Amino acid sequence: MALLEELREAIVGGQAKLAVAKVSEGLADDIEAGTLLREGLIAAMAQVGQLYEEGEIFVPEMLVAARAMTAALTVLKPHLVEEGVASSGKVAIGTTQGDLHDIGKNLVAMMLEGSGYEIVDLGVDVPADKFIQAIKDGANVVAMSALLTTTMTNMQLAIEAITEAGLRDQVRIIIGGAPITKSYADEIGADGYAEDASSAVRLVKEVLAA
Repeated sequence: MALLEELREAIVGGQAKLAVAKVSEGLADDIEAGTLLREGLIAAMAQVGQLYEEGEIFVPEMLVAARAMTAALTVLKPHLVEEGVASSGKVAIGTTQGDLHDIGKNLVAMMLEGSGYEIVDLGVDVPADKFIQAIKDGANVVAMSALLTTTMTNMQLAIEAITEAGLRDQVRIIIGGAPITKSYADEIGADGYAEDASSAVRLVKEVLAA
């Protein structure tokens, strides 16, 4: 369908106004919101992730594409609710306590939202009890990021607090950020590590399927 292709191209090209126009046009043409989400937005973000991994685009282009997707999704959301389109899972995301860097976290949140997940953005400098509350409120996945070696230790403290609260079995915990490694994720008992926004989307899918 030409319109879906045009919608995908608009998002990949970071053309927010065009993406919004194409979603509105699709809805006016009676294309189901769920179809626009799956074959438009989700397919476009998968393409963006692939282009990034192949080195064809970089973080700035990825960010612009994610913003175009977010703009289109804002128009689509009420219709998705109306159609009862279920989310793929609920992800609570935030930077760990003491860390105020949010560009990476925001990009991961946008990529996940464009991939059909419900996002609870806890913001920056998030204490363990906020992650705990999000799990109590139904988050299936907790995604934590840290950009500083001084704040990455708070990831371990948060995981320990979640375990002490008796909630560890209810949730998958993934971590990421510049100083983070897979071995650190294993060491602190996280379920996975993602090195960038594109692999974070894949990782969330994997841990929820596990």
